[in-house]
Amino acid sequence: MPREVMEYDVVIVGGGPSGLSAAIRLKQLAAEAGREVSVCVLEKGSEVGAHILSGAVIDPRALNELIPDWQAKNAPLNTPVTEDRFMVLAPEKAFRIPNWMLPPLMNNHGNHIVSLGNVCRWLSSQAETLGVEIYPGFPAAEALYDERGAVRGVATGDMGVARDGSHKPEYQPGMELHAKYTLLAEGCRGSLSQELMARFNLRDGVDPQKYGIGLKELWQVAPDKHQRGLVVHTQGWPLDSRTGGGSFIYHLEDNLVAVGFVVHLSYENPHLSPFDEFQRFKTHSAIRGTFEGGKRIGYGARAINEGGLQSIPKLVFPGGALIGDAAGFLNVPRIKGVHNAMKTGMLGAEAAFAALGEGRTRDELAAYPEALRHSWVYEDLYKVRNVKPGLKWGLWLGTLHGGLHMWLNDLGLGALVAWTLRHGKADHETLKPAAEMPKIEYPKYDGVLTFDKLSSVFVSNTNHEENQPVHLQLRDPSIAVSVNLALYDGPEQPCRSMRRIACIARPATSRTRNRTSTG
Repeated sequence: MPREVMEYDVVIVGGGPSGLSAAIRLKQLAAEAGREVSVCVLEKGSEVGAHILSGAVIDPRALNELIPDWQAKNAPLNTPVTEDRFMVLAPEKAFRIPNWMLPPLMNNHGNHIVSLGNVCRWLSSQAETLGVEIYPGFPAAEALYDERGAVRGVATGDMGVARDGSHKPEYQPGMELHAKYTLLAEGCRGSLSQELMARFNLRDGVDPQKYGIGLKELWQVAPDKHQRGLVVHTQGWPLDSRTGGGSFIYHLEDNLVAVGFVVHLSYENPHLSPFDEFQRFKTHSAIRGTFEGGKRIGYGARAINEGGLQSIPKLVFPGGALIGDAAGFLNVPRIKGVHNAMKTGMLGAEAAFAALGEGRTRDELAAYPEALRHSWVYEDLYKVRNVKPGLKWGLWLGTLHGGLHMWLNDLGLGALVAWTLRHGKADHETLKPAAEMPKIEYPKYDGVLTFDKLSSVFVSNTNHEENQPVHLQLRDPSIAVSVNLALYDGPEQPCRSMRRIACIARPATSRTRNRTSTG
């Protein structure tokens, strides 16, 4: 069956903050110029926001630029941050760091605790009001190229395909969406983004990307345990000083609390389970009281780009660009990337709009990386560029080094720390053979505060038809036994029930082809 073809000026892959901001900005510019620009957004989730778990702190800087009257338009930013707490955990104690000791950029004053899924739904409504066509439930499965080798758009996946590859009675071929420019806003390690980085050598000359896995739960807590607007971050236990990571606890409205735990995937011990470290974290005496008497109502996990400035690839290719977390603009110490994702989407949109106005098509949008270099996104990442690579010296020395850099940059003394540390190794290269590392005995789950993986997936709001093709394929299945199991005791096993996210970076020899990404 032939594919249906639809033509647009710009096709955007991904209905998250970056992709929606790009779509809105394109339509704003078109309206200002009195021109018509056709824009389409593809979103793999059943609806915009379906793959995004509630609970994030966002800096509204980009939103202020994109939609200055967002408050009048009832944007769902309902919980301003009222208090910041930063703690270092030891096994039996917690030590609070006074706020005056923290670098100013770590201050959350003026930020908002939000349901990011609701924010994306609101952004999609703003985009549709401007005339953007949004197609949820249609993942982009294939990049399309023209006769010159430039990206000409994407094709959605075929529907109605059985697990064995045969066509079911309801089979429908995917659609081809052709565009003058294609913006990829897939998020961390999206399949098409990875393909185009390799095809156009976009990672040449930059540091390897660094990754973390972030696990998150949404809780309905007892009213007397809830403090709307409170933000808590921790470092330390249960991770050792050689393993990077930390936690966050955000008190939203309606007695909702989002709790999350991030583990950097540069850890050494293959016996470590990020999921179980998260569950153990909640049992600390300084943490568990928030959740006692409450109920867990949601769970999710996602991969995170942590490389920062040193790991950003070339952003443009013939026919399009990478925006948002497809390229990796997360500010790691702040645990914030939404503002940067939105702004890069806006910058990519402005470059594409200017190119369309000049009658160009499917060339490189060189104005986009140039605009980024002179934007506050670059400044935001430059100030923290040495925090992540400094953690290779361990938690304490690395944190002191990173804090000093952030303080000096905030005080306008950045010239005193003008050097830029390199990441050096990719994450998988830090993993040591299982025989050299101690095994970790994790406590049993109690089903009240701590939970197993299967019950967590049950509340993750993910649904997959049983009789469908397996979307994660091992490039060489033999390596899973001959290398992963034999040398590393199968470190990918803990992620089998964790929505299969952690596998993407443990270790390189068994990386899977990831056809989905979660938020």
